[in-house]
Amino acid sequence: MTAALDPSQCRVALLAGGTSGEREISLASGKGAGEALREAGFSVTEFDPANRDDLKALIDGSFDVAFLCLHGKGGEDGVLQGFLETIGLPYTGPGVWSSATAMNKAQSKLFYREAGINTAPFQYLQKGSAYSAAEIARLMDGTCVVKPATEGSALGIYIVEGEGAIADAIEAVFAIDDKVIVEKFLSGTELTVAVLGNDDAFALPVIEIVPRGEFYDFDSKYAPGGSQHICPARLDDETTKRVQDAAVAAHQALACSGVSRSDFILDEQGTPWILETNTIPGMTATSLLPDAARAAGMSFPELCTKLIAYVFEDASQE
Repeated sequence: MTAALDPSQCRVALLAGGTSGEREISLASGKGAGEALREAGFSVTEFDPANRDDLKALIDGSFDVAFLCLHGKGGEDGVLQGFLETIGLPYTGPGVWSSATAMNKAQSKLFYREAGINTAPFQYLQKGSAYSAAEIARLMDGTCVVKPATEGSALGIYIVEGEGAIADAIEAVFAIDDKVIVEKFLSGTELTVAVLGNDDAFALPVIEIVPRGEFYDFDSKYAPGGSQHICPARLDDETTKRVQDAAVAAHQALACSGVSRSDFILDEQGTPWILETNTIPGMTATSLLPDAARAAGMSFPELCTKLIAYVFEDASQE
C-alpha cells in the first residue's frame, strides 16, 4: 500500500497541541512529524484543536487525511477521533473505541486478560466513591503503583507501600484524574514494543528502557538524557518473540489500526507483563516509535508515510 501512495497528491492536516497536560509534548511531536512528512513529499498544514478556528478550518478545508500527534485527554481518548469521523476526515492511528479503551487503563486490562496477556493485579477507584486503603494494602501485598487511569506519559505515578502512603498517593492522583488504578508493583526490565499495521500487524524491534530515576516517569520520557533506549533490547530470541507476540496480541485485543505501542515489565522468570498500550506514540526526537523504526531500517519519513498508507488500506477493506 505504501508504494501506491503518492505523497505529492496527498493533503495532510497535521493535528498537534490540544488542551491536555501533555500539550507541549504534543507540539514537539507535531514539529517532528511535520518535518518528516514534508521531507517525504506531503503537503502539510498544521492545526491546533485547542483553537476553535482551527476546528472550523478542518470542517471547511479540503484534506485527504489527518495526521494525529495529540497526546492525553481530548486527543488520544477517542474524542477527536469521533469529531474527525463526524466530518468525514480519515485519520492516522486507532479508531474511537480503540482509543477510548486504551486510554482507560482499567478497561484495557480487562481486554488484556481476555486475550491471555499477563497484566498485574489491580484495583480501580472512582472519585467520590468509598475505598479502604487498608484493604488495598492487603490485596497488593507489598509495594504498589498508584496512577491515573486516563492520563498518559507517566503523569502522576507513585510507587508506595503501606496504608498511609497508599491513601496519600490516591488522593494526590485524584487531584489530576477522576479515575485511579492501584496495581501490584512488578520489578524487572522495562520494555516497549511498537506495532504497525491493520489486519497484518507486526512488531518492530523491542526497546529496553533504562531510566535514570526509579522508573520511567515523565522526566525520563522527555528530558534529554532522562533515559537510555537500547534497541534491539538485550534479550534472547525466544524472549524477544514472546514480548513481540504479546504486543501484537494487545494491538489486536484493543482492535487497534495503523499503530500502537505497548509497555511491559519483564520479570526475572522471563514473563512479560503488560502495563498499557499507547495509541498515539510520541514523535519527538527522543520518542520510542521512531527509534524502533530506525532499528528496523525505516527512516522517519518512511514511518510517517506508512502510517498514512495504513489509513487508506483500512478504509479500502471496510
